[in-house]
Amino acid sequence: MAGDDVLALIDEAGRVVEWGRPAEELFGWSAEEAVGRSVTAFTGEVAARDAHRRQGFPEAPAVLVKPVMRGSSVLWQVSAAGDTLSRPDMAVLNVPSSRCPVGLLVLDEQLRVIRMNSTMGGPGDAPVEELLGRPFSEAYELQNPEEEAAVARRVLESGEPVVNRLVRVARAPAHRSRRIYSVSYFRLEDAHGSVIGLVTSAADVTEQEHAHNRLALLDRVRTQVGHRLNVGVVCRELVEAVVPAFAGIAVVEVIEDVVRGEEPPPAPVDHAVPLRRAAFHGVISAYPVGDVRPLPSGTPFSRVLSDLRPCLVQIDEDCPWLAADPLRADSIERSGAHSLIVAPLALRGHVLGLVSFYRHKQEDPFEEADLEVAADVCAHAALCIDNARQYMREWVIASTVQRRLLPTRPAVQSTVDISPLHLPDPQGGSAWFDTIALPGARTALIVGEVPGQGIIAAITLGLLRTAIHTLAAMDLQPDELLARLNDTATHLADERAALPPEDPLHREPLTAGCTIAIYDPVDLTCAVACAGFPEPVAVLPDGSRSRLSVPQGPLLATTGNAPFPMATVDLPEGSTLVLGTVPIMDEVLAPSASLHPLLGGPDPRPLPGLRDSIASALTRGPRSGETMFLLARTSALPPDRVLTRSLPAGPEAAPIARAAARRQVEEWGIDQETAFTTELIVSELIGNAVRYGTSPFRLRLILDRMLTCEVRDAAASAPHMRHARTIDETGRGLFIVSSVAEQWGARFEEGGKTVWAQQLTEASRQSA
Repeated sequence: MAGDDVLALIDEAGRVVEWGRPAEELFGWSAEEAVGRSVTAFTGEVAARDAHRRQGFPEAPAVLVKPVMRGSSVLWQVSAAGDTLSRPDMAVLNVPSSRCPVGLLVLDEQLRVIRMNSTMGGPGDAPVEELLGRPFSEAYELQNPEEEAAVARRVLESGEPVVNRLVRVARAPAHRSRRIYSVSYFRLEDAHGSVIGLVTSAADVTEQEHAHNRLALLDRVRTQVGHRLNVGVVCRELVEAVVPAFAGIAVVEVIEDVVRGEEPPPAPVDHAVPLRRAAFHGVISAYPVGDVRPLPSGTPFSRVLSDLRPCLVQIDEDCPWLAADPLRADSIERSGAHSLIVAPLALRGHVLGLVSFYRHKQEDPFEEADLEVAADVCAHAALCIDNARQYMREWVIASTVQRRLLPTRPAVQSTVDISPLHLPDPQGGSAWFDTIALPGARTALIVGEVPGQGIIAAITLGLLRTAIHTLAAMDLQPDELLARLNDTATHLADERAALPPEDPLHREPLTAGCTIAIYDPVDLTCAVACAGFPEPVAVLPDGSRSRLSVPQGPLLATTGNAPFPMATVDLPEGSTLVLGTVPIMDEVLAPSASLHPLLGGPDPRPLPGLRDSIASALTRGPRSGETMFLLARTSALPPDRVLTRSLPAGPEAAPIARAAARRQVEEWGIDQETAFTTELIVSELIGNAVRYGTSPFRLRLILDRMLTCEVRDAAASAPHMRHARTIDETGRGLFIVSSVAEQWGARFEEGGKTVWAQQLTEASRQSA
């Protein structure tokens, strides 16, 4: 016996082969009584005696057990560790027993098998004798024999043990899948401390690992699947979560009506119902993602859609159902798939689709226990898909409403060329643009956004857009337009806040952002006001960029009667205005942004090409939210299309104005009927200004798509149309104008007002 602390040596069968003096003193048995006895029986007697003589029997010390070599045999050396050991802890002496479920291998310095217990049988039921003398990495069909040999050599060289290393070995005949072992390596030394080999223990943990992997898979699916309310995205998240953790190939097919947000049909599903291949992850796909077709009958797929029970299918050449879908059969053969689980995506007896899990090539085939895992995975996915379906239904409706609200044929004058771009957000949004033709060849350019998603946001968009069109007919300046639009938005917000607290809309405050710019092609100016949006950008004809210096006003419906600042800037002919929502304007204004080189240069690009380049740049990178912007290229109204004439303050102003108008419409080639009406309108507007206004007076005729007659004076009083009585001699001027003109109105500017009337010409009637 080596060392005073050595209690005993025990052979592989669990019998005492040496019994030291410390053991005699501790347990009261002599060497003759202990040697040859089984440790199991021995420890049992110790426990029994301890039960009768607990007071006088000494506590056993803690022991250390390690393997040692004696000749060609491996013995287990039991040494005292100094601390006391309770009776249950003495069960460690049973480890070397031949009945131990842990396999033990003894390897020499060349990592050859020199001893093994019966638990470590050879692969394929090979006799133990055939394994002795062979390198352990060759004796056992390991998944990575070179790596395991390297680990064993490191332990042999360093003495640092490796504990509980998971190793896959060859598939045993009694098992369908490869076994997984928890392997530990310990260096083996003789009594003098010389390295003589390794002891390797291996415990079969296949079932525990499979159970752990299944729980981890379910946790991954619950964590990664269903974060976005989009059916296609949910399906992609599902296949990415299960491949390769559960299957080598995964296919998700969803009923086409479900993808569009419709209600899923109840089971059983008719074989003619089309399904969309919503997601695929793996090697070879029979059909591209997005392909829509019904599933052939007589296959595991159609059967699952009928009975809603997952099924396990082992694939071989004799499977008759493969002939029903040649393309799918070909992809299965080329991918090497050999095992299949088909599981339904169903909720409350209604079918959303199905998922096909394939294992291929060297993957272990599915087992019956995997059916429950597949069912749990698909149950969670079905709930996520149904949530996304309901959201998508509302999103489709809201998107349709929004598209219908956007102008299909924007009304602009000939002096403005526009090109809008709308990049919707998959999560929804409610941005809009508008162009409104105003009197005097002017054009209102509008971009706005209502925060939020869904139908309510789209309806709010429609209400605000309708209000803008109504207010624009009053020919207001941009700041006045925003102020009155703010009144409308505030009223809508108050109505929402007055809803009962249980109404979900009550908790959604209403705000909106908007930019309004009015371009005048005669004066070459642009009046701009902003509510919560960045100022527009002008790309000038020389290629330089300039921000329109407009103070930013508050968002609509966030303040009471706060003013919205307006700025009027000169805008040279050939400039390009850029108006947009916050994200796109941040991109435009950032010097390092991808849009910076696109918006510039001395040779302006055509607007459609510029818009497409901007769209391409935006879609290449990440986007946050909905993108809406409007490009507008300006031009001047030709000077020969405008007549401007100052008039005297007396009654002689009317005949002078009529004569000037008559000569101008003749030069323009206006038809006689329109020319006569123009003289009448000019006469009445001038007469009204002389009677009720203040000099100086100015007449202006503008010919664009309509003929506009304008009379300006310095008075701030608003014109009022009266319905004169039969006996009245005056009061019919504006009534006559409203009768013969398409529309009339007045706008107030600094230093006075302008009263205008518009007419259709013969040319404009034909073009309309």
